[in-house]
Amino acid sequence: MTQIFREDGTVVPVTVIEAGPCRVTAVRDAERDGYAAVQLAFDEVPEHKLTRAQLGHLRKADAPAMATLVEFRDEGDLQVGDSVTVEAFEPGQRVKVAGVAIGKGFQGTIRRHGFSRGPATHGSHNVRAPGSIGASADPARVFKGVRMPGQTGARRITARRLEVADVDSERNLLLVKGAVPGPRNGTVEVRSDG
Repeated sequence: MTQIFREDGTVVPVTVIEAGPCRVTAVRDAERDGYAAVQLAFDEVPEHKLTRAQLGHLRKADAPAMATLVEFRDEGDLQVGDSVTVEAFEPGQRVKVAGVAIGKGFQGTIRRHGFSRGPATHGSHNVRAPGSIGASADPARVFKGVRMPGQTGARRITARRLEVADVDSERNLLLVKGAVPGPRNGTVEVRSDG
């Protein structure tokens, strides 16, 4: 993340995303495949980092070795071999950005769910304990869905209604207002929203 200054002097926090150029490597047809979609490839890598099956699929589309393949549903009139760049977006447009959130490992209920902690003095032993998790002898079990400690983060999250602050078509950079899910240098998907 960084920040930019508008002409009126206001500061806008932005996330810089390298968006493209993405090659179209396959087009899914509603009659043949059962759904309409476009497969885009991104992140050029050395050939030895891919399997021969992946290389064969990319060679059929006359594309170099690319690490990431993602399908986007119902994407207009693109053909195999076309290139999608940041010029598809314009400042002020609303987008949704999907990515895998930063993994935080196994966490307790205070960090995972925002629980309050118990008293820390007078002999209390439930300083960071979750407290009661169910009833007594009648159900004689803990119901499903009770918020408890466990794995936190590392799941797919979509941030919706983000505004495109600026587009740098020369360097293929997309400046999105606000934060997006995922770590630095992580891979995200950017779609128009609405």
